[in-house]
Amino acid sequence: MKIIFTLFGSVFALFMLISCGTTRKANKAITSTFSDSIYFDQGFAGLAIYDPVENKMLYTYNADKYFTPASNTKLLTFYTGLTILGDSVPALKYRISGDSLIFRGTGDPSLLNPDLPPSKIMDFLRYRTECLFYEVPNYVETYFGPGWSWDDYDAYYTVERVAYPIYANRVTFTQGEIPNIPNAYPFFFQKNLILDSLNLHKTSRLSRKMAENGFFYQTAIRDTSFRQEVPIKYSPALFVEVLEDTLKKEVGLIPEFKKFNSEEKTLYSIPTDSLYKRMLKVSDNFLAEQVLLLASGVIADTLKTSIAIDYMKQNAFLQLPDEPQWVDGSGLSRYNLETPRNMIKILEMITEKMPLEKVIQLLPAGGESGTLQNNYSADVPYIFAKTGSLSNNHSLSGFIKTKKGKTLIFSFMNSNYTIPTSVLKKGMEGILLTIRDNY
Repeated sequence: MKIIFTLFGSVFALFMLISCGTTRKANKAITSTFSDSIYFDQGFAGLAIYDPVENKMLYTYNADKYFTPASNTKLLTFYTGLTILGDSVPALKYRISGDSLIFRGTGDPSLLNPDLPPSKIMDFLRYRTECLFYEVPNYVETYFGPGWSWDDYDAYYTVERVAYPIYANRVTFTQGEIPNIPNAYPFFFQKNLILDSLNLHKTSRLSRKMAENGFFYQTAIRDTSFRQEVPIKYSPALFVEVLEDTLKKEVGLIPEFKKFNSEEKTLYSIPTDSLYKRMLKVSDNFLAEQVLLLASGVIADTLKTSIAIDYMKQNAFLQLPDEPQWVDGSGLSRYNLETPRNMIKILEMITEKMPLEKVIQLLPAGGESGTLQNNYSADVPYIFAKTGSLSNNHSLSGFIKTKKGKTLIFSFMNSNYTIPTSVLKKGMEGILLTIRDNY
């Protein structure tokens, strides 16, 4: 029996030596790629690989350096939601005063949002017998975040952050029955279409006036698949107009927030998981910004992004190895800065609040879904991660399943490169395959 145990111990030790040798070779190959490959020779790259079971960092390369995380910032926002919001989204706060129902926004983005499950809000408002009044909440935020690109104001990915969105704060244009005129959804905005009579752009795309809701279109021929989403210029008065048009009943506007001393109730709308799934899978900037506003409304009676950010930095994120430079929910701002080892820790913290397999289901899967549908394809998906892209910056942070059956946490960050991002991703894929095959 002693001989058997001795033999087993020898075989196990040999296996461990071979395994460690394979990992060391893989580490050297990755470092060599960073040093010598055309994919990384001009930009700045960082990588961290962590084994959460062994509680051990397996590889680091510039892991303590700061990068522009872009939409990897949404992982901080996700953890904020998990920490503060609970299972359901607070839809609105309301009180009854005589024959009036007075309600105010919480930042909830689900009201008539075609990308989310049906919300309870519409039925609640439609079937109330009281007179409805929308009271503007204590909202002290700017409509764009710090460092956002102002000339993206009518791009689908730059929706204004507001106290109470409706129809996802955008108009969706599709091809109508009349070939040259697009259809607007919601139809309320059809009257806001303006023919660009000079046809200067000669394109099927629409553009919006900067400070108002006038949508220019050209007499281009559009095919039946045409679809364009354009953010609206929001105001509480517009919110009430659109809500009245949809409900087919009057809604009054109370333009100033007044703290109410009597009982106030909260209506909840949709599961928070459905919010996170959309936010992470397709990298929805609008939802990410609203999550931080929702969180601030739970912490305080004021809707302001920095309230949620400061709370998380002073509490949950004190355990990060590096101080996060964090200014918005979506990652649209270039003022955001994170390190790969910060992203590793945030992902680990997320799995402490939500089971790993559930987190993986919310993230894009390589070659299968979301923002990774066209990248990192394999017979068996091995990458489950959040992407983040701004011009000359691209990050990928999440989980990688190896051929040895491990699930590792990784963060791969790149800044200041000049090659096309599609080319950079080929270099990244080579390194990620090395990790999959050797760790």
